[in-house]
Order: sequence, then C-alpha cells, then structure tokens
Amino acid sequence: MDDLRLNANALAIADDVETRSDELRIAATTLAGGARIIDLGIDVLGGYAAGIAMAEICMGGLGHINYETVRVGPDDYMGVEVWTDHPAIACMASQYAGWAIQVDKFFAMGSGPLRAHARVEKELFAKLKYEETASDGVLVLETRAHPTDAVAAWVAERAHMKPAQLTFVVAPTASTAGCVQIVARVIETGLHKLDALGFDVTRVIHASGSAPVPPQATSDLKAIGRTNDCILYGGQARFLVDAPDAELEPLAAKLPASASPDYGTPFVEIFNAYKGDFYKIDPLLFSPAEVWLTSASTGRTFHGGRLNPEVLRASLLETKP
Repeated sequence: MDDLRLNANALAIADDVETRSDELRIAATTLAGGARIIDLGIDVLGGYAAGIAMAEICMGGLGHINYETVRVGPDDYMGVEVWTDHPAIACMASQYAGWAIQVDKFFAMGSGPLRAHARVEKELFAKLKYEETASDGVLVLETRAHPTDAVAAWVAERAHMKPAQLTFVVAPTASTAGCVQIVARVIETGLHKLDALGFDVTRVIHASGSAPVPPQATSDLKAIGRTNDCILYGGQARFLVDAPDAELEPLAAKLPASASPDYGTPFVEIFNAYKGDFYKIDPLLFSPAEVWLTSASTGRTFHGGRLNPEVLRASLLETKP
C-alpha cells in the first residue's frame, strides 16, 4: 500500500498547534533528551480547538473533523462529525489506541501515526498491509502524567528512533480536548469491531460518523463513562464497503453496540458491575449505537442498531433512564 505520510501529516498539525499555543491554551516543552511534549489538557485548559487538532493528529491527518449539532431522541447535543477516505489506515493504523506504553509507574495506551512506523502490533499491521518509514514520529497518549525521558527513551528504542525525533501529544480523559478526541473515534470503534468479527477492514472504502461531545467530567473515570456512552448510545457510523449483500446483511445486525449482552446501562454502571475490571467487559460492546453498511457493488444499504436517548441522558445529565 502507498505511504500515506501519516507521521508527516500529524507532525505538520503538531507544529501548527505549537505556534498557536496561546490561542489554543496549550503548552509545548522539550525534555532533556530531546523529545517534544505537547500538553493539550494536563496542566493547561486546552479546549474545543485543541480537541479537533488532537483528533486530527490521532488520524494521521487523514481524518476530517468538525463540530455539529447531534440529535439523540428529543435531545440536542454539541457533537463531532468525522469522515475519511482512508478508514483502515486513518483509524486502525493510526487512531486506534493499540500500543501499551508502560515504563516504571507510567502507563498509557498509545495511538497516532508512530504506531505505523514502529509496528509493534505485528498481527494488526500484517492484516492492514501498511507500513511507513518516518523521519519523525508522533504518538498520542491519553494520560494525566507527562511522559518522562525514560518513557521517551523506551518508545524511541522500540520505534528505532532517537528521542529527539519524537513528539508526544497528551491530554487526560477528563479534559475538553481529551473528550473530543475520544468521541471522534466513532468510526474507529466500528472498524475495530468489524475486525474483531473477522471482516477485512481494508475493504471499507470510506466512512463517516457522528457522536455527541459530553460535558467535561470531574474525574477521569466519569469521563471514560461519558465518552463511551456518547458512542455506545449516541454514535452513528456509515461505511461504504467492497462486499456483497450476503456479507453485509448479517454484519449490520452484529455491528452495533446493542448486539452485546453488556449493552443497556451507562458505562460506569457496567464498569462497576465487573468490579472495575475493564477486561471483563464484553469487548464487542465497543461500537457505535447505529450503523449503515452500503455495498459498493450493489448499492444496497443495511442498517443496524438504534440511538438510545434514555441511557445517554442518564449518563450525560445524570438522570434516571
């Protein structure tokens, strides 16, 4: 597959963000070892503009994100609209948080285009048939702790780079930028579930989606719940797929979040029901509330799932469903 320059695209966005640090209410620093840290919400306010930039960096510059009003039942929410003509690469090779970064007491899941250069997720990248060799790399971390020189050295070693070639873009979940970049994963969650169901995501030609942006929460746990609920109960995604009707019709029934037995209550309640063990939650829960799959060969569209305004309202407005 052609080199789509994910890291170069993301680096250009990161450079622009740094030059607009006062406007965006963010801060850029350089570690002693040379790695650059761009903080969009840990020690700074950040905001909606920073959230768009963070989401675009996550998608390696191949995703297009803007704000729109999203209606879920009787309720209108501020929301994001996302589209890409390179869904497998923008979402799975870049945006997906698939690289576990664990150094001493620091832990975060890494997303962004450096993954396509480092390719430590060998099985996934073998399926995607995508790789790139970048001169500089960009990694996005959902974290409340700044990466240290030790973290930068660990990442650089595995990416076969020097720390000075790395840019880390960071924000906690309970920040405006953090919330925006998570709900902007509404397409990615659908692609990830397609992959989990055994479908070749490189056959998805283009994709679009939307999801509400939640009010900023007072804790990362509550923010994790709200952002997940925005996708599980308020997210919509549309995919044009190189596949016949016979494949797409059953997929449309399996793809929405509602196909999971864990579906139906705010995410925090699901999390608490499993005593805080995230990995006991059904992994097939994480998908948009409503999906449309269109066959590129026949033009027929298959629909699955529905929006769930009652559960979304219970999560975001803290009312009873």
